[in-house]
Amino acid sequence: MDKKALIAHSPVRYFDVTNAALKDGEMGLITAKKGLGKTSILVQFGIDTLLNDKGLVHVSFDQKSSNVIAWYSSVMAEIAKKKSFNLDDVNDEIVRNRTILNFNQETFTLPKVVNTLKALNDGGIKIGSIVVDGLDLAAVSKSDLDCFADFVKSEKMTAWFSYTSEAETIGDTLPADKTSAFTTVAHLTPEGKGLVLNLIQNGIGKVNLDAKTLLMCK
Repeated sequence: MDKKALIAHSPVRYFDVTNAALKDGEMGLITAKKGLGKTSILVQFGIDTLLNDKGLVHVSFDQKSSNVIAWYSSVMAEIAKKKSFNLDDVNDEIVRNRTILNFNQETFTLPKVVNTLKALNDGGIKIGSIVVDGLDLAAVSKSDLDCFADFVKSEKMTAWFSYTSEAETIGDTLPADKTSAFTTVAHLTPEGKGLVLNLIQNGIGKVNLDAKTLLMCK
């Protein structure tokens, strides 16, 4: 299997055309009501990072490692099935650069997550991107969020967060001093028989999601 073909057919290519893709040092935020598909979107970003031979750290505040692994396996299988790819030759290589961390928000703050990420870097794990899933950003202080953002910027990484919110405008999502930490904010919502990811901060337009597979599509 040619990994370049996988990259070319990654669902994230549909997101790239909105001009909302993150550059090094930037953070993005995916919002939606609970259970709609935020984790799937983060996993698609994560897989795209791995396909490009960059290290990924998936930080989960609400799922066990086994559940996170299942998400990656499921999304990879859907990508392969949709494009008739055989992933046997590349799957081990892809997941080799993935690190999964589980934390409890009541006992683990974002600055502590930064310390863990620094330790991984110091231990030789080169991180290109981070996804942070299940964190209640309303309960996170601005200083803690700024600490994380400063680390991402200083290390020239990218980071995607999820946040449970039904707000369809940036002004109603979080206080402005928090949303300003994110370059791109997109809100996932049902539309017709499917789902759409609307860009509400940065970028232009929207991205469709397949209602069954939750993959980004035309």
